[in-house]
Amino acid sequence: MHQSLKKFAGLPASLSKAVLGLLVTILLCVGAASTVEANSRYAGIVIDAKTGKTLYKSHADAPRYPASLTKMMTLYLAFDALESGRIVESTKIPVSHNAASEVPSKLGLRPGQTITVEQVILALVTKSANDAATAIGEFLGGSEAGFARMMTEKARQLGMSSTTFRNANGLPDKAQKTTARDMARLGMALRDHHPRYYGYFTTKSFKYKGRRFGNHNKLLGRVKGVDGIKTGYTNASGFNLVSSVEVRGRSLVAVVMGGRTGRSRDAHMRHLISRYLPKASTGRDRFRIDRGGESALIASLIPAGHIPLPSYNPTREIAAEPVTISKAIGDAAVAQARPPDDIDLMSTASTRDGEWVIQIGSMPDQEAARKVLSRAARKAPRLLADASAFTESFTKNGNVYFRARYSGFDAKSEAWGACGVLKQKNMDCYALLQQSSGAVGG
Repeated sequence: MHQSLKKFAGLPASLSKAVLGLLVTILLCVGAASTVEANSRYAGIVIDAKTGKTLYKSHADAPRYPASLTKMMTLYLAFDALESGRIVESTKIPVSHNAASEVPSKLGLRPGQTITVEQVILALVTKSANDAATAIGEFLGGSEAGFARMMTEKARQLGMSSTTFRNANGLPDKAQKTTARDMARLGMALRDHHPRYYGYFTTKSFKYKGRRFGNHNKLLGRVKGVDGIKTGYTNASGFNLVSSVEVRGRSLVAVVMGGRTGRSRDAHMRHLISRYLPKASTGRDRFRIDRGGESALIASLIPAGHIPLPSYNPTREIAAEPVTISKAIGDAAVAQARPPDDIDLMSTASTRDGEWVIQIGSMPDQEAARKVLSRAARKAPRLLADASAFTESFTKNGNVYFRARYSGFDAKSEAWGACGVLKQKNMDCYALLQQSSGAVGG
């Protein structure tokens, strides 16, 4: 008998079986991890999102094919265009013959039809639709090749020095390369730079023309704290996955590339999350990725204000804009004592340092902002039961606008979670942290 097993020979039968079962489980996990890393296509990395510290890496800087992880950058640039006001969710994207002819996974778009920006976003985060990705790439970049140049330009701005893009969808191209480290960086940039739209990644299913498409990310809703981000697969790349997770103030972005099957990839990601999340730091965020400037090509192709904003849509403002929340003037808690249609809004709210607030719109007048807050209260009464509604004025390009906000969220995860719920209810939302110098996007 093996020496490590002889020790259990004298134990009661039930206890001995339990100990042996635990030992076998540990050995299987170690064996599975070894098998994954023995795969020549494998690469992995785990980053503490609060500090930027690498908690785990294996072939993290080796060149790999991104497959549909490419769509993370397609979405990043789409979110850039949304924030700048160059497009809105209802903007109609034309479908070319080139886009319609892409191979699956796809929606089955037809040449000459249109699809809205929001439908494209949902199609990319759930179905990973190649035809939809190409359509928005051609729209934003003028051509598929033009958009690929924009994607690579943005990659350099984000510090993704080992990534080159050749298309918007991730379909095979030998020149389209990345690394696990670069994909982790892109995942963190999506969270930090686009909190207003990041909630789309929590979408579990998407209905288009009578068909419902489920999210390919099987960890979403099954692993605590996972809020996205993206899966990917081609024959050359193997099974890829970028995951974002936040639990009780600890936050990770992890990447697995080159999995032999979707199931083994997901199992390895679960293992990485369970092993390294307890090692992640708590406290304030101390790591930020420079977002760089807006693509000159997008600016030239789609001038700001070229596409008018619909009357029901909140006026867009750049998320990176400095924000200042005045200190307490009055008690915004009266908002909770009235029915949704009678929310009593203060021009400022009683907020404190370290408190998270969410913004659900910027409107041309205070009454419009009030209606947005009332709408949110009706759509999510339990979610916002303990939050305080308020508006805040600001000036942009000589015009006065009013932000519609709720305060009272003690943790980043609470604010992000609230935005995720509101986003699923078709409401705009992003989270900010209240500090003495103002509110910082998170």
